[in-house]
Formats: sequence, structure tokens, C-alpha cells
Amino acid sequence: MIKIDYTNVMAEVIGERDGILREELLSFRHFVSETHQRIQKEKERKFYFAKLPYQDPTPILETAQHIRENFDYFVLIGIGGSSLGSIMLHEALNGFNYNNKKVPKFYVLDNVDPEKFEAVMENIEIEKTCFNIVTKSGSTVETIANFSIVYDTLKERLGDKYKEHLIFTTDPEKGFLRKLANEEGIKALDIPPLVGGRFSVLTPVGLLPAAVVGINIKDLLEGAKKMDLICSIEEHIEHNPAYLIALTHYIANMRRGKNIAVMMPYAERLSSFVDWYKQLWAESLGKDGLGQTPAKAIGTIDQHSQIQLYREGPRDKIITFIQVNNFKHDFKIPDDIPEDIHYLSGHTLKDILNKELLGTKAALIKSKVPNITITLDEINEYNIGMMIYLYELATGFSGYLYKINPFDQPAVEEGKNFTYALMGRKGYEAKLEEFKELYKEKYKIEIQ
Repeated sequence: MIKIDYTNVMAEVIGERDGILREELLSFRHFVSETHQRIQKEKERKFYFAKLPYQDPTPILETAQHIRENFDYFVLIGIGGSSLGSIMLHEALNGFNYNNKKVPKFYVLDNVDPEKFEAVMENIEIEKTCFNIVTKSGSTVETIANFSIVYDTLKERLGDKYKEHLIFTTDPEKGFLRKLANEEGIKALDIPPLVGGRFSVLTPVGLLPAAVVGINIKDLLEGAKKMDLICSIEEHIEHNPAYLIALTHYIANMRRGKNIAVMMPYAERLSSFVDWYKQLWAESLGKDGLGQTPAKAIGTIDQHSQIQLYREGPRDKIITFIQVNNFKHDFKIPDDIPEDIHYLSGHTLKDILNKELLGTKAALIKSKVPNITITLDEINEYNIGMMIYLYELATGFSGYLYKINPFDQPAVEEGKNFTYALMGRKGYEAKLEEFKELYKEKYKIEIQ
């Protein structure tokens, strides 16, 4: 179960300068109706991610079972949309101590930081490790760089058995990994061509790692399916969760100057959910001078570091709190404690966490800071599936609001092209010359 409370973004609570008038929200009803019909028609193309909840996960489950039975370590090599979803699912649903208690132990190589690479390789036994290389294009620099080292090490240590320790997740027809899989007989799973990286968590990109570490991916897909059914049936703004999230953020941004969208879960297991959301929101909507900057805060930690800014700094933020009603574990404050702190007696850590959230919300309301609260009855596969689909659809719908394409990332590609040029990749000579014209180190301080 999830509940969305948007009371505190409304003008009747925080005033018209920062809040949204109900009639203002409802004024989009014709736009919503027209866009809703467009989205239903686009589910075979741009909104193909909407079909993913209805897939048969059996082949993924069979592959995951083989990995679980034959390996003690599972290492995902990927970056951005190829890793953030898997990290999010693992941390949200398996918690903090998985690698201390269970196998296969799970690690992610998502950067080309040599010390992180060394730390992961030091923690595994390569003869007992399955490496999942994830890149749709097959040419992502960081992923292929890490893979090339692993590939060489596997061949050196294991000889012809190296391919048994590799599984690729990539485009079904093209790219370097697909070509290598075909040539060397390495198992490969398909990323649907119409699904972009940041929308791919419910493809084998996220589902295979999730299944390997024991997450119930059927329940995950059922949750996503439930959210799709609700959002497919409901056109009314106040009954469609995804459209509501999109519109409140759009109006807050474009009409109230709220250029920063903070997400603040009061459950540390959802920390990586925010990281996943940040890529989705930023890379999809940050175009043509438009979009909001997504920011991460964690309750209660960031009450002590960021709330001062949120209340008394620039009035440019809308905040989404995520509350969890039931935790797997809880601890009660003892009765026999010193008188000065006896007000804590009888409370549990969960009670304190959620009362801290209520106190923070009240302080923000007093300062007229718009905030939404999404409440989960618990953190489980079904609810996380709903949350994933909720934000994917809200992001896609927001593209129509901003009149931009939420499914491309041209500014990211430019940086990649300069990197290819600097690495000496053939065909990027002109980009190298452009880089030399652009990049100067004229003003600097050097301290020995």
C-alpha cells in the first residue's frame, strides 16, 4: 500500500505565493485527458517501459537460479541506468547486512576508480564469481574498461572456462557485447531496444541481479502492474498518482520558482531509491533550459544539515518525504533512563523517526515550503514496484508538460564524445580538435 498526501503543496495551507490553487491544478484537466490518450497509444514506442510489468520473468528466474547454485559472488559491471536500479533494489529490499550473511555476495563496479576496482576484486574469489556486464550500447567507456580487465583476468586464470563466468545484458542485435557473445558463445540477455537505460530497471538490467540476490521479482512486477492499471484507467488529475506527482512539480517549478526537487526518505534503505530517481528526473527533464534539479536528503540525518537551508534559504524547493509505517525491526527505549531524557521512555526508534518527520513537516509548513508525503505501509517488492512505475510514468508525462523529449540525453552524449576523442577512438578526431579549442587552463592556483 502507498498513500500520497499533497495537502502541503496547496495554497490553502501554505499560501498562494508558494502553494498551488486547486482550480489551477484542475485547469490542466483537458491537457491531462489528451495526453493520457497519447500515452496509451505510445506504449508500443516511446512509453514501451509501460509493457514491462506484464512480461514473463521465467527465463530470468532460471538464469538467476543457475547463478545462485554455481557461484558465491555476483559482480555487476555497469554505470548509470545499468547499475542504479539494481543497487536500489538490492539496498531497499535486502537491507544492510546481506553480504555478511548470504550468498552469492553482491558487488557493483560502476566507476573507473582504480581503488574501488581493487577493493571489489580483493573481496571476491574469481573462480567462484559470475560477472554480469550491463550496457545497452555495448560501448559505455567505464563499463567496457572494467570488463576488459576482468575479461583478461578470467581468461588468464580459468582458460577456456572463462565464458562460464560471464553473462552480458545488452542490445539484442548490435553493439560490441552482442558481437562478442555471438562469437564466443557467452550467454546474453536482451535489453528491449525501445527502453532507455534509466527506464530499464524492470528489464533484465535490474531483474536479473535482483533475482540473483533473492528478491521476488514476480511481486515487483505485480506492484508495477498495479500502478499501471490505476494510471491507465484514471484520467482525473486527483486520482492518477503519476499525473499528480508530475503536475504538482511542474506548477511548483514553472509558476512558483521551485527549481529544486528534494526527495527525503525517512528510511535509510531507500537512500539508493533517491539516487535512482535523481538520474530519472534529471536526465529526462533537464533540457532546453527547463527542468528541476533533484536533490537527496535522508531523514533524520539531514534535518541536522539541510533543513536550515530549506526553511530560511532561497524559496526554490519542493520536498517529497517518504515515510514507512512498519519496519522489519524496531527497538524500544528502556524505562530506566535518566530523568532528563525520560521523555524518550516507552518510545521506539520507529516512533521517534516518524515523529521527527512530523516535526520537520510542521516546521516546513510554518515556513511555507511545499512538501508532499508518500507513505508506504512497508518496504517490500510490491510497493517498490509501484514506486518505480509511479516515477517512470510521472517522468514521461512531465515531458509533455515541458514540451521536451524525456527519453533522450543529448547533453550526456556530448560528454561521451569528448571522452572518446581524448581516448583516441577512431572517427572522433574532429571532436579532439574541438576539445582543444574549448578547454583551457588559464587561471589556476597550484599549491605544493
